[in-house]
Amino acid sequence: MRLVVMAYQDIGWVCLDELLALGADVALVVSHRDDPRERTWFRSVAERAHEAGIPVRLPVSANTPLMVSEIAHVAPDVIFSFYFREVLTPTVLALARRGALNLHGSLLPRYRGRCPVNWVLVHGETETGVTLHHMDAKPDRGDIVAQRAVPIADDDTALTLNRKLGDAARALLRETWPLLVAGTAPRRPQDHARATYFGGRRPEDGRIAWERSARDIYNLVRAVTAPYPGAFTTWRGERLLVWWARPLPGPAPTALPGTVLEVRPETGVVVATGSGAIVIERAQLGDAPEEHADRLASRVGLVRGAHLGDIDRIEERA
Repeated sequence: MRLVVMAYQDIGWVCLDELLALGADVALVVSHRDDPRERTWFRSVAERAHEAGIPVRLPVSANTPLMVSEIAHVAPDVIFSFYFREVLTPTVLALARRGALNLHGSLLPRYRGRCPVNWVLVHGETETGVTLHHMDAKPDRGDIVAQRAVPIADDDTALTLNRKLGDAARALLRETWPLLVAGTAPRRPQDHARATYFGGRRPEDGRIAWERSARDIYNLVRAVTAPYPGAFTTWRGERLLVWWARPLPGPAPTALPGTVLEVRPETGVVVATGSGAIVIERAQLGDAPEEHADRLASRVGLVRGAHLGDIDRIEERA
């Protein structure tokens, strides 16, 4: 079975690596050029393909007439998409004689769209997974071939969860590959009535709304902490990145959300939220290095009674 693999990011690397381990005939790999504005924390799909002696293309778009012509020349039985960041046109999808399959990082039909690993953490989910499905004109709506669930631990971040999903994707491919080769893989329509959709996330979406609960803020922090852009607030007009924090047990404070309640040596900065309190453990002010939050507080004069964020906006919503 002749394949064209379109892949990026670490899960793309894992899936290509597993196909090669299975002895798949990968005739062409299409990937993306790394964005210099993005922190590249993941392994390179292009480098893995080069190691295996597979031709690699890094086009501006996989849907250009030139790429369509090249894929058509390869005459693939199947096109795989593994965390490829572009929606493929029906013209490209039609080039795969036995179908085009995408691996999505959620248990479809939930969390269709972009950045599912971040969104499930933002929403405090306790389970997610990976789904291999047929591609059609509308993203993430095609019939399901296979799924594998992944539990989400309370201290998972987007990075640790991404690695778990990579392991699940490898196992799913290993189990499903013989069925795909034999032409006996299942095909189950999605229940569109159960679908949820979320779009891409921007760095600005990491702004902390202190009027939310401590649990909600914690979920945001772990969803976008390094290697992602980070959750942030402001202190004296300067951006304060919160790289790690934890909700605290106990009664909800009566202070205005965003108020510093305490600076605990060797622990962090305790801040009131809309429901409960949260302790900031690691933070970064402006262009300074990341540091323990209690040391940062001592260095910049962040003391009990100080306010983080846009206090006027918080008062309006309170």
